[in-house]
Amino acid sequence: DGAFKHYAAVWGVDFDWIKSRYAAGMMNKPGLTISRWFDAVLEKNEVIDQPSNLRAMFYWGHAPNSQTRGLELKRALDKLDMLVVVDPFPSATAAMAAMPGKAEDLNPNRTVYLLPACTQFETSGSVTASNRSIQWREKVMEPLYESRSDHMILYQLAKKLGFGEQLVKNYKMQTVKGQEEPVPEDILREINRGVWTIGYTGQSPERLKAHMRNMHVFDPTTLRAKGGVDKETGYNLDGEHFGLPWPCWGTPEMKHPGTHILYDNHEHVWKGGGCFRANFGVERDGQSLLAADGSHSKGSDITTGYPEFDHLLMKKLGWWDELTEDEKKKAEGKNWKTDLSGGIVRVAMKNHGVHVFGNAKARAIVWNFPDPIPKHREPLYSTRPELVEKYPTHADQAHRWRLPILYKSVQEKNKDVGKTFPLILTSGRLVEYEGGGDETRSNRYLAELQQDMFIEINPAAANDRGIRNGEFIRAMV
Repeated sequence: DGAFKHYAAVWGVDFDWIKSRYAAGMMNKPGLTISRWFDAVLEKNEVIDQPSNLRAMFYWGHAPNSQTRGLELKRALDKLDMLVVVDPFPSATAAMAAMPGKAEDLNPNRTVYLLPACTQFETSGSVTASNRSIQWREKVMEPLYESRSDHMILYQLAKKLGFGEQLVKNYKMQTVKGQEEPVPEDILREINRGVWTIGYTGQSPERLKAHMRNMHVFDPTTLRAKGGVDKETGYNLDGEHFGLPWPCWGTPEMKHPGTHILYDNHEHVWKGGGCFRANFGVERDGQSLLAADGSHSKGSDITTGYPEFDHLLMKKLGWWDELTEDEKKKAEGKNWKTDLSGGIVRVAMKNHGVHVFGNAKARAIVWNFPDPIPKHREPLYSTRPELVEKYPTHADQAHRWRLPILYKSVQEKNKDVGKTFPLILTSGRLVEYEGGGDETRSNRYLAELQQDMFIEINPAAANDRGIRNGEFIRAMV
């Protein structure tokens, strides 16, 4: 319950109220994986680790054609009681739902809703890039036609489900085309208040907007600002990394510069340096998991390995009194991940140059994985039966993420699949097209970059089959 209690404090709601929203036994149960949601529809209920099969599905800006097992996915779409598609475009999800399927799969009472979400040009807010930098998007125009922002749709859904008031408790509201929606700046501020584990706490809307107005002062390689003062606010940008890439530790007022490189013990932790997180305890089988003597980040007051910080370690080191009285009240009984004041982070990292998540060794032997040291296992569908014998897959699992996982039984059943399907097809996407391509291929300029589907095949395999470059082929899978 610890995580729920933490966020109850962040959101300002009662923990027991959150608990009341869940069916018995479901609150702390691991959920389904997105890649297998359709199995929760199609499997027999007795093998699923939840009271009923999945009956409703939201596809919110997600492409079903980016997932495997498309035929089963289509069957599951037909069997649902309700399907909701939230997207700026009538996506592949909507198209698959409308396609004729097997008569025995179609639920005659199924309802499909297509909700038009506006694009990023029709709203504002923060967005995180794959390098962990965050940018602030500015609104260019009002949402077209009946489209609405994601956060407006989510708020209206929450109202229908009976917790709209709690959802927006910490937000100011604004009116867009006659309807209420949360102010995006307040959404980010609430994220900043709660997500301490990965350092998504220091990137306030004000800091991000200053970065966007002054992109020219940031080095494109190091991301670090070389001087620069924001003319609008007087904010000093010198030394900060563009977009304050998470982890950006502490509160926005503490002005951590963001972390460009996650592991860099040649830099002070308050300038973006870091070490290996002590995430797996301090000892295993009599061996210390903490860093050895002399292995530490630059300027650290502790020059050996150490565990993650909490109120007890702060007191033991004599650093507790460096917190303000208000910080002490909020940090008492907490560790750095649940201290909403940020005081433990500030004192440990800024004052003493140590990392709040500890200083440990890199973990090369992953003892809680089926294979603690990685080893080759043949795919379930292999063209090499002799390798299946030598490198078999894992045993089946009765329940994992609420569903059975079939490994060995599938591999043994299909050990001769290579006789019928001698080539292995690996599907993927092009760098120009995000996900399933609905959004990017709807842009006529991007659509021109690759107008046809194509297969890349080994020259020998192609020549053996009489296939020449540029010819059309049909792939049977």
